[in-house]
Amino acid sequence: MHPNLTDTRLANSLLELQAFGQSVWLDNISKAILDSGELKKLIDDDGLRGVTSNPTIFEKAINGSQDYDAALKQLAQAGRTVDEIYEALVIDDIRRATDLFRPLFRASGGVDGYVSLEVSPKLANETQRTLEEARRLWKQVDRPNVMIKVPGTPAGIPAFEQLISEGINVNVTLMFSMEHYVRVAEAYVRGLQARARNGQPLAVASVASFFVSRVDTLVDKQIEERIAQAATAGERQELESLLGKTAVANSRLVYQKFKEIFSRRAFLELKDKGAQVQRPLWASTSAKNPKYRDVLYAEELIGPDTVDTMPPATIDAFREHGRVRASLEEGLAEAKDVFGRLAGACVDMDAATEKLQVDGVKLFADSFDTLMKSLDSKRQGLAK
Repeated sequence: MHPNLTDTRLANSLLELQAFGQSVWLDNISKAILDSGELKKLIDDDGLRGVTSNPTIFEKAINGSQDYDAALKQLAQAGRTVDEIYEALVIDDIRRATDLFRPLFRASGGVDGYVSLEVSPKLANETQRTLEEARRLWKQVDRPNVMIKVPGTPAGIPAFEQLISEGINVNVTLMFSMEHYVRVAEAYVRGLQARARNGQPLAVASVASFFVSRVDTLVDKQIEERIAQAATAGERQELESLLGKTAVANSRLVYQKFKEIFSRRAFLELKDKGAQVQRPLWASTSAKNPKYRDVLYAEELIGPDTVDTMPPATIDAFREHGRVRASLEEGLAEAKDVFGRLAGACVDMDAATEKLQVDGVKLFADSFDTLMKSLDSKRQGLAK
């Protein structure tokens, strides 16, 4: 049991997760939650241990409020470009959040207390430019507990490996399949090995952001199409029994691979020199389907050495009625069976997960474009 948790506070399901080795991070950031003290309250009362952000989150925060207008006006009148305005607004939020988490970062020995800032999603297919932007953002934020967020795309993974070798903390995002995950985890080990060969300290941190609910959203849609075409009641029943099963099965099998990779000699030699495991971070953990329990994914993926980044609504729901148990290693035979049954139903998981990664990059790029166009419009109006 976590030594600082009293019996009274354990009534809060979010706090209970710490006893199972899982850290809760918030999948949200805005000037409003910083100014109001809401983020500090989540840290103090709910045991929040980190924050993740992405272009969609910033687009909603900046375009969805007037909170940034005063700073935006000042920057516009100073003649800043739209790119400079974007970075100034975002980096201010990131710095403020990292400073709130600094005591936890120190107390946890650099395990928790991180705030993630994503490189431009427009660079997802460009290794060198991703590297350059990640290095630049790392220097600009200038906080030991920032994580630069890089996509787990074919171009992003070599950039990630190089960044780890340079001692830059990285959150690798947009993973949907076992293949995506294995490439990222092995790149992390190689990056650490490069540091070890150069005699550099291994105090660098990373998480592997593995997406959950989006997998069910896409695969359930394909299953429902098969149900509509089913020739018999038995076939229809078999397909219906697969609905809502893929995402949890996918994540549980990835966790087994995590345990395997980080128990190999290659990593254990690094661990002896101070390296941390790269924890799986469950991303997209809100239930998109209203038929499913709102805390389904949070409840079914609880286990040691993991992070669950929850959006505000899921945080509130889990605090109120989340049921905590060591669920992550349950039903492993069933998880493997789900994939066999999906193949039998002609659901191509490789194609589905590749589509999810491509679509994920596009979603973030579209949000980024929307935000930049809005900022440019406001800049031109305010600069007069």
